[in-house]
Amino acid sequence: MSIKSEERLQWWHEARFGMFIHWGLYASLAGEWNGKKTHGIGEWIMRDLHIPITEYEKLAEEFNPTKFDAEAWVDIAEHAGMKYLTITAKHHDGFCMFNAKTNPYNISSRSPFKRDPLKELADACNKRGIKMCFYYSQAQDWYAPGGAGHWEEESTEESNTHNHKPPQSLQNFQKYLDNIVKPDLKDLLSNYGPIGLIWFDTPVTINKKQSENLRDYVHELQPECLVSGRVGHGVGDYGSLGDNEHPAGRIEGAWETPATLNDTWGYKTDDHNWKSLEYLLELLVNCASKGVNYLLNVGPDDQGVIPQPSIDILKQIGDWLKRNAIAVYGTFQSPFLLDPEWGRITMRDNSIFLLVKNWKQKEIFLTGLHNKVLSTCILGNQSTNVSVSQDKDAVIITLPDEAPEKIYSVVELKLDGAPDVNQNIIQYRNHKIRLPVHTAKTDGSIEVANTGVTQNWKDIAAGKLTFNFEVKTPGNYRVIAVTRSHKDNPKNFGNHKIEITHENQSINEVIGVKDNDPIPPEGSFHYPQSIVGEIDISNAGMNKLQLEAKEIEDTRRGLTLFEIQLKKV
Repeated sequence: MSIKSEERLQWWHEARFGMFIHWGLYASLAGEWNGKKTHGIGEWIMRDLHIPITEYEKLAEEFNPTKFDAEAWVDIAEHAGMKYLTITAKHHDGFCMFNAKTNPYNISSRSPFKRDPLKELADACNKRGIKMCFYYSQAQDWYAPGGAGHWEEESTEESNTHNHKPPQSLQNFQKYLDNIVKPDLKDLLSNYGPIGLIWFDTPVTINKKQSENLRDYVHELQPECLVSGRVGHGVGDYGSLGDNEHPAGRIEGAWETPATLNDTWGYKTDDHNWKSLEYLLELLVNCASKGVNYLLNVGPDDQGVIPQPSIDILKQIGDWLKRNAIAVYGTFQSPFLLDPEWGRITMRDNSIFLLVKNWKQKEIFLTGLHNKVLSTCILGNQSTNVSVSQDKDAVIITLPDEAPEKIYSVVELKLDGAPDVNQNIIQYRNHKIRLPVHTAKTDGSIEVANTGVTQNWKDIAAGKLTFNFEVKTPGNYRVIAVTRSHKDNPKNFGNHKIEITHENQSINEVIGVKDNDPIPPEGSFHYPQSIVGEIDISNAGMNKLQLEAKEIEDTRRGLTLFEIQLKKV
């Protein structure tokens, strides 16, 4: 049975939102072992605290999640509006959370629990019409010989160290794939009904041929089952963005963002950094506007209980989706080149959906839309009129005084055909001009990540960025460079000198982490804004601005540029 990737992806594009579950022996430790707390994520505690295999595997003897209730878990996912559920069948610690027929290191054989929680979840999902999916660590395995990262213990009288090493040989790794991974996959794809996808992770030492072989093996066992991009080497059915990553611009193909509700994935008792509803909706809405799926994680405890703060926030997301589902499920990426500052845009057929966060603006606009607007409505408040006017520059929408939602309210515009949008950056009146890096033309070796920042830019000879944009109001403009740095390690990003050229004008300035906001962001990244100087734009119409690096500080990440802004003085 031959099935193309696009056929497999039909349900996945419609779903848009899924539940991720990280659950395993690490939940027993909850972030602490022998009085030591891990500073890392919960499911990596075995590696991060150097726990020997002989000590870690003892956890299985007491792992007895008697409060686990598959129906309750699926009920939480369903009420949150999640259309698929992906659970860790085997994480990097090598412990199987299912009844693996040929792998005795599993919950049914080694724990007093004896049950197969994944079978119970699969049955519950099938009853609710939710796609059952499995996470499986195909390469990194700290327990099984031959797996990437398998512990090799070295003991002396003075110390006892446990080193994280690669597999002893490629031959041993292939044996691991043949004797551990493939039999496990055969179980998962033979005994649990139709499976939506296999979520592979951390390909590390796997080579392209091995990644392709695993992909083909999954398709052989279940032709309709998707294979995630983290199988390695770009051979999956869809791509996976980095953890908690916001896609900056439209991305070609099918993609997904895995995200957390707090900082960890696996359960930790001391991680109470729960993200706000505003932040989580922002990521959901942003992903939908790029045609990217959103996989949001919960980390149940060792008793099989999903933490109450996770349940509470998921219910709020689900309540919002019930009222605004049409703007998310089955929609496509925004037809506009830039995200508006007031929110995000999705589309379906002849409708575009304006997901408006900054309702206080009262007046929002769309530049470059060639279609005629036939009708408008506000989701959840269809009886309220929305005033729309169109001129040669933009469609202007005047919002009523009251927003139906506290965070994102949705205005639907029905058009006279499929959206037809000018793909230039067009200034509206005298408003700020935004020039995101992902819209620039690059020469040389400058790379731009899906998150919209330059990456690996460590050489001033790498080339330059060229931005083309249409100016409506000539005049004097202040130039601001927006970079990105991680809130936990800003030293990896540093400060760098750039030069910006427009016509016969050039300005130079140092930009970067020196301008970080002192208030820590809710997400992972700072977006410092550095004033570069001022330029005079004398002509309306198409203009060109070029940017190159003059000095790049020797840091791990180099120059991570996100956006240039031009503000009229």
